[in-house]
Amino acid sequence: MRQPSHGGNLAWAAALAGCSADAIVDFSASISPLGPPQSAIAAIGSQISNLRHYPDPDYSELRLALGHFHELPIEWILPGNGSAELLTLAGRELAQLAATILLTPAFGDYYRTLMAYNAKVLEFPLFNAEKRVLGQDCQLQQLSTQHSLLNTDYALLLNNPHNPTGKLFTREAILPLLSQFALVVVDEAFMDFVPPDEEQSLIPVVQEYPNLVVLRSLTKFYSLPGLRLGYAIAHPDRLQKWQLWRDPWPVNTLAAAAAIAALTDREFQQQTWQWLPPARQQLFQGLTAIPGLQPHPSAANYLLVETQQSSWQLQQKLLQQHQILIRDCLSFKELGDRFFRTAVRSHSDNQRLLTAIQSVLSYECC
Repeated sequence: MRQPSHGGNLAWAAALAGCSADAIVDFSASISPLGPPQSAIAAIGSQISNLRHYPDPDYSELRLALGHFHELPIEWILPGNGSAELLTLAGRELAQLAATILLTPAFGDYYRTLMAYNAKVLEFPLFNAEKRVLGQDCQLQQLSTQHSLLNTDYALLLNNPHNPTGKLFTREAILPLLSQFALVVVDEAFMDFVPPDEEQSLIPVVQEYPNLVVLRSLTKFYSLPGLRLGYAIAHPDRLQKWQLWRDPWPVNTLAAAAAIAALTDREFQQQTWQWLPPARQQLFQGLTAIPGLQPHPSAANYLLVETQQSSWQLQQKLLQQHQILIRDCLSFKELGDRFFRTAVRSHSDNQRLLTAIQSVLSYECC
């Protein structure tokens, strides 16, 4: 079975580990361990009888719920079959410009969608020559300075918090770029994990910038990746154009119902914001204490970890010996075989991972 380029491929992991998929403890996909919320499960159950009908093609109730959640008119919101579908639609527009700038290492799906439309890609590194992440926001400041010297229509595609580093860019650092690029697409798939008093979303300013697109995911924070649900926030004219490009009914009835329920589940949201910081700190400190490992600080629900050993070999041994799956970074060409990414899970799962890594690395040193 082919090595996956994404996390969360439990069929591949189970085949390699020689166990059932249910036996794998998955640290490779950055999905909250707290969900799905019971409110979403109940909403799914309530809609079973409606599976005999097509979904509302306008997704009016879902867009109303999202509009209420973000305090936006529903015309500015377009639900999609995961943020991946919406990214593909964005790629079609990005390809119409002279070039698209990516901050690298970059999420592999960015290359997929840009290559699908033969877009020109320019890479702008987040790491220095020693593979250290540059200081807070200085990459965006450098990008702003360099781009101001160019006289052409460029686009910018970035994610915030950044994947795979977990770095959070400030809103103030991104705002100057909105006047310098013809189109700016900001993927905020993990912004939900940042508490409201710390988050740096551009959604509050989206109505001021017709060239801004914000992509969001509802599957990671609410533990619903199997339902495939995301949404784009952008100028209504752009979203109406995207609607004409895609197939009808991209969001199924159960996904729409689950999303509406989850958006109003304030208890689950608060529980997540209370869980993540101490759980992430526990994992960060535990990894730091293991010789040969250096985790990077993160604002999201995952950590990028530098290792002196082969991350691919570590992944294989964790699977075969402990039924634990981490995300190697071989698909990020800037990182290669000396980095891995791990999700933040429950206290007991985090401790199990730390114990397993310690066991594998201690054995290799002997």
